[in-house]
Amino acid sequence: MSEEHTHIVPYSTFMYIWIALLILTGITVWVAQHNFGAWNIWIALGIATLKSSLVVAVFMHMKYESILFKLSLFTALAILAIFIGLNFFDVLYR
Repeated sequence: MSEEHTHIVPYSTFMYIWIALLILTGITVWVAQHNFGAWNIWIALGIATLKSSLVVAVFMHMKYESILFKLSLFTALAILAIFIGLNFFDVLYR
C-alpha cells in the first residue's frame, strides 16, 4: 500500500496567491491597453506563465510532489514551449 501524505496549507497562503493573481490580471489588462510593439505578445505570455506557475505550484500542490514528477511536468511544458516558439518563427518569416 502506498502512504498518502496530506499537506495542510494555511488559508493565508491561498489569499496571498489569489491577490497576486488579481494583481497580475490587472497588469495583463493594463498591458493590453498599451502598445509595446513586438513585445506585447512576450509580455502577455510572461504574465500568463507566471500566473499558471502560481496556480500549479500552490493550488495543485505541485511544490509538494516528488522531483521525478516535477521533472516530467517541466519536460512536457518545455516541449510545448518549443512547439509554440517554432510556430512563432514560422509566422514571423512567411
